[in-house]
Amino acid sequence: MLSQAIEARRASVVNRKPKHIVIVGGGYVGLYTSLRLQRTLRRELRDGSVRITLIDPQSYMTYQPFLPEAAAGNISPRHVVAPLRRVLPKVRVLNGKVSKVHHEARTVTFEPSVGQSREIEYDVVVMAAGSISRTLPIPGLADAAIGFKTVGEAIALRNRVLALLDRADSSEDEEVRRRALTFVVVGGGFAGIEALAELEDMTEDAIKYYPSIQQKDLRWVLIEASDRILPEVGPEMGEWTAEELRERGIELKMKTLLKSCEGGLVKTSDGDSFESATIVWTAGVKPSPVVNSGDLPLDERGRIMTTTRLTVAGVKGAFAAGDVAGVPDVTNPGQYCAPNAQHAVRQSKVLGDNITAYLRGEKLKDYRHKYAGSVAGLGLHKGVANVYGVKLRGIPAWFMHRTYHLSRVPTVNRKVRVVADWTLSLFFKRETVSLGQLENPRDEFRAAAQSGPAR
Repeated sequence: MLSQAIEARRASVVNRKPKHIVIVGGGYVGLYTSLRLQRTLRRELRDGSVRITLIDPQSYMTYQPFLPEAAAGNISPRHVVAPLRRVLPKVRVLNGKVSKVHHEARTVTFEPSVGQSREIEYDVVVMAAGSISRTLPIPGLADAAIGFKTVGEAIALRNRVLALLDRADSSEDEEVRRRALTFVVVGGGFAGIEALAELEDMTEDAIKYYPSIQQKDLRWVLIEASDRILPEVGPEMGEWTAEELRERGIELKMKTLLKSCEGGLVKTSDGDSFESATIVWTAGVKPSPVVNSGDLPLDERGRIMTTTRLTVAGVKGAFAAGDVAGVPDVTNPGQYCAPNAQHAVRQSKVLGDNITAYLRGEKLKDYRHKYAGSVAGLGLHKGVANVYGVKLRGIPAWFMHRTYHLSRVPTVNRKVRVVADWTLSLFFKRETVSLGQLENPRDEFRAAAQSGPAR
């Protein structure tokens, strides 16, 4: 009788159309939610009553807090990404983008990297597309600047900074040297300060091998519109960080706007004007454009209207979290959760549990968090932290920064590889070689082909 019951259940599952969960985005929320669902829906995934599809242009998730260290050469760029297909064996991963969400029809328009677009049906959609750089209509910005949100941007920036040291050391033209050795970062949040501090720290090591370049020849400039940097660590630690950077010779232009940067000529609102071959834009983010190409409700900031249970307001079968979602902060009425990694990782756990509860007809729970604080790395053995009210700086903060983020990196595989990179750096100097040729690998071959046949 028992065997008959089991067979009957299997037959009913086979005959029933499986519930399809589509996750739009493979960043923090997409990856961590999928990991959670692989555990909470283990039974349903095994018997075929549920299937999960994740859609993202990339086949990996980038752990963005480690981008500054990757740019500085402390961590291999391969170790700051998690391969989605390896980490998510129970999830179908499709590479491409979602160009439209038709929630009323329960379909998304999927555009693969190559080939024709197609409609994908779903029962539950999870909007986890993250954010992109928020730019402004500043003359020359699109042509002269680079962002700092992807591993590609981080490594391209590293190669550029080192290549400019090569350029300056090989030139006797003072204008060429001055332009090459002037580096500008716009934005005083985590991304800007950590990128600035790590790259400045790297160049301090690198110039030991450049006879004609001294520390005083380098010019690092931070442009920040407000009157403070790193607001997440609090006023006291933010001011300490500012003083630390000034002691390292970094110029902080506070209450200053970038007015233009056409052709690398930087003009600021304080009347300053100078040439720079490197301009890094980290002045904020905005939700992924996919939120504007569907029928899901948006708030006044262009985010998907989301409830405290991470469901999309006013509709069924739709969830959202992370940078694309306006999630009310239940611990601070009237406010919304900040678009940062700390919230994204924590929301993913609740999101995965609520999707499971939704499919099983159970009660959903609110996303409630206790703010842990913030940590920032400022170069090797330098950092600042404000965690649960405990304020640290220098080596203790740097150690806490590494410890915290190591605990958050997905998979044991990646944790071990990151620790290996850090351990090797204790015994060997980091590499300071530009591999910019990787960005244009066909240039040399093309030049050889154009030179004509050998005689």
